[in-house]
Parts: sequence; structure tokens; C-alpha cells
Amino acid sequence: MADIAYPIVDRTLPNGLRVVVSEDHAVPTVTVNIWVNVGSRHEAPGRTGFAHLFEHLMFQGSRNVASGEHFSALMAQGGRLNATTWFDRTNYFETVPKGAFELALWLEADRHGHLLDALTQENLDNQRDVVKEEKRQRYDNVPYGTALIDVYATVFPPEHPYHHPTIGSMEDLDAASVEDVQAFFRRYYGPNNCVLTIVGDVTADDAFAAAETYFGPLPASAQPPAPVLHALEPLTEPVRLERLEAVPNDRLYLAFRLPPDNTDEFFACSLALDAIGGLSTSRLMHRLVRDEQVATGLSAHGMGFVDGVSLGLVSVDIAEGVDPEVIEATVCEELERFVAEGPTPIELESSMAETERGWLSSLASQDERADAICHYALLTGDIDYVNTFLERVGSVDAAAVQAAAARYLTPASRAVVAYRARPEEPELASEPEQQEQPEQPEQPEQPEQQEVQSA
Repeated sequence: MADIAYPIVDRTLPNGLRVVVSEDHAVPTVTVNIWVNVGSRHEAPGRTGFAHLFEHLMFQGSRNVASGEHFSALMAQGGRLNATTWFDRTNYFETVPKGAFELALWLEADRHGHLLDALTQENLDNQRDVVKEEKRQRYDNVPYGTALIDVYATVFPPEHPYHHPTIGSMEDLDAASVEDVQAFFRRYYGPNNCVLTIVGDVTADDAFAAAETYFGPLPASAQPPAPVLHALEPLTEPVRLERLEAVPNDRLYLAFRLPPDNTDEFFACSLALDAIGGLSTSRLMHRLVRDEQVATGLSAHGMGFVDGVSLGLVSVDIAEGVDPEVIEATVCEELERFVAEGPTPIELESSMAETERGWLSSLASQDERADAICHYALLTGDIDYVNTFLERVGSVDAAAVQAAAARYLTPASRAVVAYRARPEEPELASEPEQQEQPEQPEQPEQPEQQEVQSA
């Protein structure tokens, strides 16, 4: 495995904000990345979708910044920026020329400290509509768009924080008042619940000084985070959900409860999933796609979460005319064989090599490196994770991979979500050609009928 040694230092401000700095003077840009310790897993029943809603509201203005000005001010300097929401966090990030570095910090501090000064009913209503449209475009009106929502709901019990998706419930968002939204912000959006990572063409001393200047005056306003849950054990018997949908082909999702991220067992499960179905050389790829040609594509990977459990996912696109039950049985057969045999030396070497390639590729980007540093500093407390990850994965041997598969990736512990293609309705037979009728006397003009459209 490659030897990685990015310079990384950290300091915690008196208000609780942890600031992590990694100098990189290769190009004259600086990435500012903030992770807030709030995601959809922190949402209470009846209040789903709030974390994602704030991702949008944070661009609608704050005490000293007009709505939309965060984008326009940084893009005018040649910057690029965005934000995302996930189960375990919300993050905000921008990469700017080094001369705009302090502008980025000032803008971030203003909205993280003073968003509520600009939060109005109009802003809330506007961004609710934006989220609804996002749900229509990304989930409701695309093939398999709600499949992962079904996966989460099937593999995790209703009371579990990963049971519902980050997009949340539109009914919950509709019911949210300005007071509800303000309370959510006050609970989670404080410097003592965030990590600020600065990567790029700036010295550590200058970065810490700028962070103190702009974020130092903000009070430690966030409430202490709830402790993580106890481990959620694998399923003891298969569960399933079937959908008949307007999709191009049948598709199977097989989901598994895995151990939490940043554990040796999670790394072992990820390597096992690579060997089973995640690589072009994997067992399922060889058997289903290349040899038997009963599938047109497949994937397998682990999704690392922190609250007592992670998710393993295998998906298979089924060739036309092939019985999905046969495909599911074949996948289960290969899982059982892997549990019995473990990975071959070539499979383990291939999985390790792909892990190394993907990690080095992501760290080559200043933006992604800042995101990875911030990710693990917030969720695990480890600022040096980007330097040590490959060494940790490289220490996982074949016996550990086999043991992890035997515990977490057995057919008995699977949750299956099956999307079946709805048969096309036959076209109606055309009407027989009518004989030409004698010309009728002209009728009085009728008033125009208006087309009625459904909401």
C-alpha cells in the first residue's frame, strides 16, 4: 500500500469549533469545508427532512448576506461551492483562489452564526417547494428512484434513525413552522457541533488566525449530541419487499446490516463485497454477466455509517426473460460459497488494489481530500485518517474477510427489494376505416372546452 503523509494539524477554539488545517502549496487555491454533526439520523418523528432543508436554507441569506449572495460573491472570485446532506452529517464547502480565502470564511461564519436573522416564512415556503421539486426529479419520476428509500426501510426497523431517507417526508416539511425550523437550527448549528477543515495554499498559522477572527466570536450554542446507538445485529431471517414499477428491466437489491464504519470488520466486509460483486473481476460479474449472461450489470459495495450499523448492498440488473428468483438463488449460492471458501489470494489482492486506487484518486483532488479529512475528524475524531486508512485496510487478511462475510453477508441475513418491470399494456386495435358520409348541414359553433389538468 502507498505511504501517505499529508501534513495535518488541528486546534479547537474556545467556543468548541475544531479547526483542521492541511497545507498544500501546489496550486494557489484554498478549500474551506465545514461538517455539521447533524443529518437525517438526528431527526425526530414528525420532523424528517429538516437536515436537508437546512442545506437549502443556508443559501437564502443571513445577517449580513442577501439571499443567493453566498454563491454570487464567491463565483465572482472564481470559486466553486456547494453543500450536501447525508444520514450522519451536513457539509458545506467551497474552493477559492487564495485571495478569496477570508471572504469564504466570513460568509460561512455569517450564515453558521446568524442564519436566523434572515429566516422568514417566505424563505421557508420557497425552499420547501424547492425540496419537493427535487424529490419529484430525483426520486419520484425516475426509474428505480425510490429503490434506496425502500432498501433503508426494509433493512432497518421503523424506530431506527437510518430507516428514513435524507429527503424526508413531504408531509413533515409541510407541517413545519418557522418556530420548528428555528429550534432545529439552535439545537445543531453551533461551532461546538462542527469541524472546519482548511486545505490548500495557506499556512497553518494564517488559517488558524483567520478561523479565530471570523468564527471565534460565535457562541457555543449547539446542544450536546446524543450518544451513538448500540450495534444493530444482522437480520436473523430474510425479509423482502417487491415493487411492480415502470422500469426498464427487473432489478434486485440485496441489503445487509454491516458493522459501523471505521472498524476492521467494516473494512473486511467492504473487501468481501468487492470480491463478490464490486469489481470487474468479481465472482458475480464473471458468472451472471459474462458466463451465463443472465444479468446486464451489477454492483456491490459497503456504505459506512456511524450509529451502530452500516449497510452492504448488492444490486443486479436482470436480463430480459430471466426469472428474478433464479438470479436471487444464484447470488445466495455465491455468498454461501464465499463464506465457505473465503477470498482467493488474487481476489484479495484485486480488492486491495482497487481500494488503494480509489483512495489515492480521491485524495489527489484538494476538494475531496478536504472533505475526507473533515469527514473523519467529525465522525470519528481522527484527523489523520487519510494518512492511515490504506495501512489499516492492508492489515486485513483473508481469514478476517472470510469471518466478516460469515457473520454479516449470509443469505439468511439478507433484505431483498425487488423491482419488477410492469408489463406494457397492449395497444388497442385501430378502429375500422369509416365509409365517407354525406356532407351534413353546418352546425352552430359550440363554446370552446377547457382541458382539465390534474394537480
